Amino acid sequence: MLMVCTTPRPLDCLLHFSAVPNRRVPSSWLSFSAEGNRDIAMISPEFNFNILTRDLSYYVENQVKVGLFGSGFGFSLVLGFSAAYTCYYLLSVAKKPQVISGGKKFYQFLRDHCPVVSETYYPTFWCWEGRIQTLLRPFVTAKPGVVYRNELIKAADGGQISLDWFDNDNSPSHPDPSSRPTVLLLPGLTGTSRESYILHMVQQSRELGYRCVVFNNRGVCGETLLTPRTYCAANTEDLETVIDHIQRTYAAAPLMAAGVSMGGMMLANYLGRKGHGTCLKGGVVFSAGWDVFECTASLEKPLDRFLFNSYLTSCLQASVDRHRPVLEKCYDIDHVMKAKTIREFDERFTSIMFGYPTNDDYYRDASPIHKLKTVQVPLLCLNAADDVFSPGHAIPVEAVKQNPNLALVITCHGGHIGFLEGLWPRQSTYMDRVFKQFAKAVIEEGSRLQNLS
Repeated sequence: MLMVCTTPRPLDCLLHFSAVPNRRVPSSWLSFSAEGNRDIAMISPEFNFNILTRDLSYYVENQVKVGLFGSGFGFSLVLGFSAAYTCYYLLSVAKKPQVISGGKKFYQFLRDHCPVVSETYYPTFWCWEGRIQTLLRPFVTAKPGVVYRNELIKAADGGQISLDWFDNDNSPSHPDPSSRPTVLLLPGLTGTSRESYILHMVQQSRELGYRCVVFNNRGVCGETLLTPRTYCAANTEDLETVIDHIQRTYAAAPLMAAGVSMGGMMLANYLGRKGHGTCLKGGVVFSAGWDVFECTASLEKPLDRFLFNSYLTSCLQASVDRHRPVLEKCYDIDHVMKAKTIREFDERFTSIMFGYPTNDDYYRDASPIHKLKTVQVPLLCLNAADDVFSPGHAIPVEAVKQNPNLALVITCHGGHIGFLEGLWPRQSTYMDRVFKQFAKAVIEEGSRLQNLS
């Protein structure tokens, strides 16, 4: 065995030629001394650096490059990590959602007609964390091709509301337009009919043979703002105008609604205020912010403020700036444009526009949690426990338990309007599957949801 003497020099420690097969060491390098059965090699002053470099290169090329995987160690390391991650994912990430209902009848209806709420939700294994799901969804999900028919309707104050219709005239199951079921869709805070989550719900409705109409909030879809008024989660006057218009246009067609994020908040507030006085057969809301105080507090944490709050604030300001000529007559737009958070934007603009004494008064009125007890039609709510926009501790579990017309589905993961699933989540999400099954159940099995109280 040829060994290298341990000397203080790092280069000497690399000379382990016994690991290199069929390599002979020049005698001019070494002087030997025998001590028992051990041979110790000492590097001579005539050390040839070029030869050392050549031999080290040979060692690296023939031993080190195969040492990690060729020896099986690297493969075992990767395999072990994969097994550990898989175990963690299956035990801690992939879980059945929690289903809560104020009555056994609604709960049983969901189990019979919406089996997705009883199945294990497997979020995309490489992006299951809430913030990542929230950030990636707009980029990874495809946008189905949808051709809309736009309609502008007048509001009571002289403003106009933009509706985008998908008529689904080729519906094989509902060929008669007068009785074709209609689904009203409400986008989020700055969303329009072109959002991927809206397009996917239109696609799901098309497959069911239903008609869709998207309610675009004032000033966000390219239409001219005729009066100095936009929108907020608390005010449901425009939504009532839209629902009345749809009902008059298609009086014989069953109508239900689905709202996402702020659209869900607006829908829940509307249903709470109207009680039995609505023509909607039912509703479903996704990722709604139930307590606005808790939502804004969550979004003002440093990381979430950086990732979401500042961006949404800039989007709101951009919308205001587009309509500056009509808005600056009533509001200090320069002051609004200096807002750094959604809360500051609402203090300087939204709460003032809708006549609230303080921003806290506006937030209290905008929080659907206070109106759930008076909802009188079937309303299904889907939230993720890791949604930073609507934190898990603010989800209205106890309020839902008090009203037999309500049901709540809580997934452990999914983020805000995320709910991605599958290896590469380009197509429909868990949220889309919940929407499709519940919409079909309400339209086609709605008689079973009568007299839930």
